[in-house]
Amino acid sequence: MASKINVYLAGDSTVQTYDREHAPQAGWGQYIADFFSDEVHFRNRAIGGRSSKTFIQEGRLHEILEEIREGDYLFVQMGHNDSTKSRPERYTEPYTDYKSYLKLYVDGARSRGAIPVLVTPVGRLHVENGVFINDFPDYCQAMKQVAAEEDVLIIDLMSRSLEHYASVGYEEAKSFFMVAVNGTDHTHFTETGAERIARLVADEVKALPIRLSSFTVLES
Repeated sequence: MASKINVYLAGDSTVQTYDREHAPQAGWGQYIADFFSDEVHFRNRAIGGRSSKTFIQEGRLHEILEEIREGDYLFVQMGHNDSTKSRPERYTEPYTDYKSYLKLYVDGARSRGAIPVLVTPVGRLHVENGVFINDFPDYCQAMKQVAAEEDVLIIDLMSRSLEHYASVGYEEAKSFFMVAVNGTDHTHFTETGAERIARLVADEVKALPIRLSSFTVLES
């Protein structure tokens, strides 16, 4: 019997798994396993407040690379905290530092025989003139450049999430975010939103030319 496929998640607060005491706040990483068969084991190492730089500086990528094995996957969603110029310890310039850090994730995974998958930052609840806005366009573009330069698979979660918000309308999209609970937070997801984003990610994985895609369990 084949061994389980491990998928490691490196990301920020929109991905991380939250304790019950933080409910209804949730990250998509805590729901993603619901859309895959039992042969897949998700290891969610995402944590709030980290950028592509600080995740590495704190040794979190190193810890993943100590465990990850040939045939495993490393999903990397970074960008929200990279853009915070007011927090220089987090900030990365999109077309230089950010790209360099992303390549460390790619090279690290590949050095272990694992498959890296880049994931563009997920969309926030930001509407102008009826249009949902990409708050991190340079980081999305920079990540796409890395994907092209390094021949890495990429999931454009920004585009997919914004398209989904538009398809369901503002009021339903609002229920995906903690602003529906506390009136202020347009970034972090409720359990409803986290599950919805996880479904979008799984749907994107299903379309990728990788072994993992055959283990999705999604309703048609």
